[in-house]
Amino acid sequence: MTNALRILVALVAGLLFGLGLAISGMLNPAKVKAFLDITGAWDPSLIFVLGAGVIVAFLGYRLAFARNRPMLDSRHHLPAKTRIDRPLIVGSAIFGIGWGMAGFCPGPAIASLSLGLAPAVIFVAAMLSGMVVHDRFVAPKG
Repeated sequence: MTNALRILVALVAGLLFGLGLAISGMLNPAKVKAFLDITGAWDPSLIFVLGAGVIVAFLGYRLAFARNRPMLDSRHHLPAKTRIDRPLIVGSAIFGIGWGMAGFCPGPAIASLSLGLAPAVIFVAAMLSGMVVHDRFVAPKG
């Protein structure tokens, strides 16, 4: 497969993902915060988004691993680390706290950039800064 085809497929997949985020309300931090507020004015509607995501991922993995190799690559790329360790727990906690405070997680935040909203720009700038700091100072060199 040509590199251009891989880029085109990635672009279409990204646009479809972003469209799904927009239609579901995931680009609206207030809706996400209302979903996460289980002791207050809880809005359970995003459970359907979560459920649809789990179903799509389940089917996608089943289809992908039914083949010896992916359609657009020479092999499957699986994580080398499978152990639940302290960095994973700390990172998950930071992710959850940030999601609850801002109402954004990485995918919806990047998609929200298309709306030109200042909170999305600030979130993405902070997220990218955190990635750089992690890669420069925290990640093991190897």
